[in-house]
Amino acid sequence: MKDIILKSSDGVLGRRDVSESKRKPLWLKASIPKGDNYLHLKTKLREKGLFTVCEEAKCPNLSECWSGGTATIMILGDTCTRACKFCHVKTGNPKGFINESEIADTSLLIGMMTLRYVVITSVDRDDLPDHGAKHFADVIARAKLDHPNTKIEVLIPDFDGSEERMRLVAEAAPFVIAQNIETVKRLTHVVRDRRAGYEKTLNCLKFYKTHYPHISTKTSIQLGHGESWDEVQATLEDLRDASVDIVTFGQYLRPTSHHLDVKKFYTPEEFEEAKRMAMRMGFKFVASGPLVRSSYKAADFLDFVEALQ
Repeated sequence: MKDIILKSSDGVLGRRDVSESKRKPLWLKASIPKGDNYLHLKTKLREKGLFTVCEEAKCPNLSECWSGGTATIMILGDTCTRACKFCHVKTGNPKGFINESEIADTSLLIGMMTLRYVVITSVDRDDLPDHGAKHFADVIARAKLDHPNTKIEVLIPDFDGSEERMRLVAEAAPFVIAQNIETVKRLTHVVRDRRAGYEKTLNCLKFYKTHYPHISTKTSIQLGHGESWDEVQATLEDLRDASVDIVTFGQYLRPTSHHLDVKKFYTPEEFEEAKRMAMRMGFKFVASGPLVRSSYKAADFLDFVEALQ
């Protein structure tokens, strides 16, 4: 059985036989969401027929984020036109349908949860002429109008690299624009849908920072697909060349037996090393850990910015 070896600047970080990837380590155990605040909010949301990505994805960090006034909301429906091999979101063709009530419902949810920071994300909508860019902009605009003190982060599709579509979202002036690179260059075609692309994502992130330098940019890397440490470093270098401000690292976990297998479970110490490496390279903010997801404790960046002011 072949070993996987990762090296840090100080030498070998860890060696683990790939057969261990069949057993989930103890540090990936997560507690069930609980607490009076969580139960109260969940009841209020159900009464209005509102849902968060945090619940739908069974996020292990739900209670922690909700208690901190942060949540993630998904718009543009629940059916993605792409089929990335790590993702459990339903795929298909929504045939151009948009639920316009999402604009008001998103604002309502922000108010009900008294969010200080909200992440608005979506499925890919290649079936729409503008890939959903205008709807994104309309949701942002309404949320900012109704809740001027709430910071808005958007985790968006690539809009097929169209600058016109990207401008629609950027002109709505969210606090952070995030687009996930997901994995290293070599594994992009293995992990992501064929319509996604390593260079396409980099070019989109660079576009936002070049034309809207006041908006912070963010991306996320899943570890555990079989990448090497050198490839992770090369990806970080490419992201810094695109002037990306924020990067997160999380452990890839296989949703079902039909998805990609986990090649390696990284230790908490290895995630700390990934964070140190990214910080040394000049990223403004880094979140890294086995249970970290792209929107995990997103408001921590707001705290970081406010501390500098």
